[in-house]
Amino acid sequence: MSIPGIEVPDELGAHEPAARTVTPEGDVLLLVPGGSPAARAAAYAQHDDLACVMEITDVAPVAMPHRIRGRAWISGWLTPVRNGERAAGAALMAERHPVGELLGLREALLPDSGNGPSPRTLWTLLRLEVAEACVDDLWGADDVEPEQFAVADPDPLAAHEADLLQHLHSAHSDQVRGLCALLGDRSSLVCTHGQAIPVALDRFGLRVRFTDASGRPFDARFDFPEPVRTVSELRRAMHLLFDAAG
Repeated sequence: MSIPGIEVPDELGAHEPAARTVTPEGDVLLLVPGGSPAARAAAYAQHDDLACVMEITDVAPVAMPHRIRGRAWISGWLTPVRNGERAAGAALMAERHPVGELLGLREALLPDSGNGPSPRTLWTLLRLEVAEACVDDLWGADDVEPEQFAVADPDPLAAHEADLLQHLHSAHSDQVRGLCALLGDRSSLVCTHGQAIPVALDRFGLRVRFTDASGRPFDARFDFPEPVRTVSELRRAMHLLFDAAG
């Protein structure tokens, strides 16, 4: 997280948001340590606009070369969540991050004392009002308007993707490798070389990283017959893929 005009120390990386979520209005809520540079800068700015850029790096959950699947940048204005809004924001954060209480999220429910930060406030809720966003990932690069960001729904498999990919890699590696049979003319070039590693999974399909005869990796996308909404539907879709590969 970078804050133009604010000198941020190198150790800011140790103060990355402990949790984040998006409100129905499209704002990003961030749970940060109360003494972090971001919390101090937002409190110091008071009612002034504090410009901020949040960078998100998406790393594949399965070990492989070139694990970074993409990056996103969200820029806007950072403010503390205050007074009555704090309870609603903390409740939303706790609902989407069940470990919130362990992170000291209850402290975010304390009312403002009016005398500056309370020594009991271990965590601070910040709001990032989105001005613009952009994404650069395996599917390409594009800008995202704030209105698009606000109405976007998370992929139904997002919360399970890491576990599912790791399971596919550890328990079904032969079947994943067998998907090379669906690559047409390229099948004979990749089915006998290197590993086949599941890279990404969403409601529309599975992406696998193969290695060609020259040792160069490449990704192949295997689409499901129709988008899946649950893990049960995913299981059926994966069986259809494996069956199609023979």
